[in-house]
Amino acid sequence: MGDVNELHQRWCIADGHADSLMWNRDLCTRSDEGHVDFPRLREAGVKLQCFTIVTRGFPFIGGFPVFAAWRGWPREARASEWARALWQVERMEAFCQRSDGAVRVATSRQVLEDNLAQGRLSAVLGVEGGHAIEGKVERLAELHRRGVRFMGLTHLSNNDLGGSSFPMMGNRGLTGLGQEVVEEMARLGLSVDVAHASERTLEHLFSHPTVRFFCSHTGVRAAGGGWRNLSDASLRVIADRGGVVGIIFAPVYLGGDSVDDVVRHIEHAVDVMGEEGVGLGSDYDGMVPLPKGMKDVTDLHLLTTALLRRHPESWVERVMGGNFRRFFQSTLGG
Repeated sequence: MGDVNELHQRWCIADGHADSLMWNRDLCTRSDEGHVDFPRLREAGVKLQCFTIVTRGFPFIGGFPVFAAWRGWPREARASEWARALWQVERMEAFCQRSDGAVRVATSRQVLEDNLAQGRLSAVLGVEGGHAIEGKVERLAELHRRGVRFMGLTHLSNNDLGGSSFPMMGNRGLTGLGQEVVEEMARLGLSVDVAHASERTLEHLFSHPTVRFFCSHTGVRAAGGGWRNLSDASLRVIADRGGVVGIIFAPVYLGGDSVDDVVRHIEHAVDVMGEEGVGLGSDYDGMVPLPKGMKDVTDLHLLTTALLRRHPESWVERVMGGNFRRFFQSTLGG
């Protein structure tokens, strides 16, 4: 493991998805709870971590405020989806300020490169579900100004923008409002995360000429696993447009609960997309367990070791973070 830890310190290890902000933990403090905080990310050698903002976490309406109250969110932060989104952005700002220079939100290519040069963790902010803007397209500019750089249109249920991949949601496409939102995201330079989009919403998105899309966390359908995994056809479109797909660690979407199941999905995605198209999309802190033997992000070396048994170092380095580094270099803006 010593050699692998040395590689982790040298490489830009990157992960496309963590839901840590919704749990209202102090990310500056090492915890035994959950999968991710700043000290554990540093120990694991992670240099770029996407943190997603969740405002409606359950397929049934009304579940998230109950969850937020249980986690001790202040009353005003629970008042609406927009309030929940801004509160999580503000929490990340406060954590970065308290991190003594160890973590900074990466809002541009330059900040990302500066962070890497200085040994800082880059936090990339995204929103999980466009219902957070509550139908107000002008709020996308506010999110961008506050440091958010990507958004998924839907999460676990259909909303006023489009269709969710959750079972029995009817495979809806983009709505008129959804199309307006995609136009504005393209104008602002916000990438679209397709992780929870229905097949028809994906088709509509993929036909847009300029918007940048990627997938922060998913399995791949041809390798088995759950309902929301991407088809080979979708993988090819994402690769053709320069996007990256982060492979999820959650057993329910892998069709197995071992690190080797993560490897199987990664390898299939690389076979379809090429070595430039695949990264990690753990879904840390996303209410799903990790594979057997992985307690939290500090066990990431188990995956690296498994990949190095089967592939050259340069191949593994791309998957472990090089590809997401390149993607965000090209999409974060100047």
